[in-house]
Amino acid sequence: MKVTPEIIRYEFIGTEGKVARSPHEGYVGLGGKVVSETKNTFTFLLKGKEKSVIKESAVFNFKFEDGTVVEIDGKLLVGRPEDRVKKSIKRLW
Repeated sequence: MKVTPEIIRYEFIGTEGKVARSPHEGYVGLGGKVVSETKNTFTFLLKGKEKSVIKESAVFNFKFEDGTVVEIDGKLLVGRPEDRVKKSIKRLW
C-alpha cells in the first residue's frame, strides 16, 4: 500500500489499530480490531470487550491488509467518518 495524505480518508472499521501515544497512560498500547467509529472516538474490540479511545488525544498505529503499518495523529481523524471522506486534504508532509 502506498502511503499518501489520502490515508485519512480510509475506512478504519475492520482495521487492526493500536494507541501509540496518548497523554492518558491507560490508553497507550490499547488496541485491537476497530469495530466502531464516531466523530470523536474509535472503539476497539479487545479480548471480547469494547474499549473506546478519544481520537483527538491519541496517536494511532493502523495495520492494513497488506501488512503496512501507518502512524496517524488522531487530530487528523476527528470528524464523522462519512464527512472525512469528502474533506479536502492539505499536504501533511
